Amino acid sequence: MSTKKEYIPKRAMSIHAHPDDQEFTVAGTLARWAQAGCEIVSVIITGGDAGSNLPEHDEEYKPALAGLREKEQKAANKTLGVKETVCLGYPDGELEPTLALRKDLTRLIRKYRPEAVVIGDPEGMYYGSDYINHPDHRAAAQAGLYAVFPSAETRLIFTDLLKEGLEPHKVKRIYIHGAEKTDTWVDITSTISLKIRALKKHKSQLGDWDPGKMLREWAAEIGREKGLKYAESYKVMFHEDEQPEN
Repeated sequence: MSTKKEYIPKRAMSIHAHPDDQEFTVAGTLARWAQAGCEIVSVIITGGDAGSNLPEHDEEYKPALAGLREKEQKAANKTLGVKETVCLGYPDGELEPTLALRKDLTRLIRKYRPEAVVIGDPEGMYYGSDYINHPDHRAAAQAGLYAVFPSAETRLIFTDLLKEGLEPHKVKRIYIHGAEKTDTWVDITSTISLKIRALKKHKSQLGDWDPGKMLREWAAEIGREKGLKYAESYKVMFHEDEQPEN
């Protein structure tokens, strides 16, 4: 086992497409960081307003569903210890990695100035033989990655942000979950229960289903390689001038 000191950012930002994406994937890490004093901002790009297949729900239900899912996300974030929730309200199921979206995310990165940003894998099209990755996930990840670099740190990109008082900011580390090749494992043994509790807040999506068994199986499989009971894994980009020790 490594004796290196675990990296805990002072401030972090989680960027995901839908309410509940974060809870399915990285919530154990966020809860661990929050317990260690990290200030976390959770950015949810879409309203999740397409998240129902019930025949009685039509287009008129979408605003109500978006409002419900925002409340669920805020409840989940409270469970995890996330400091602030930002919902951008883009249409669910129609997300593209546009310059407008990248600019919105750049604005948030410059405003909150996180040391670490957590995103999905912009190249993850499918996993195994039974899961096709949602295109919104890829769009959110790509926009988030390019908001970190080059946009957030380059002064003459989106120069109108300077007029808003938003100076360039360089993110130190980018945590990419769902990557084919991971190189960093976070021990979530102490926070797996919080992850499950947070996911359960998304009642509109889960109904009566208890996700606990599945999340524990996933985390156990990830942790097995490193001798950890439960873990989440990442491809980490060290976006710093000097390579860190850990």
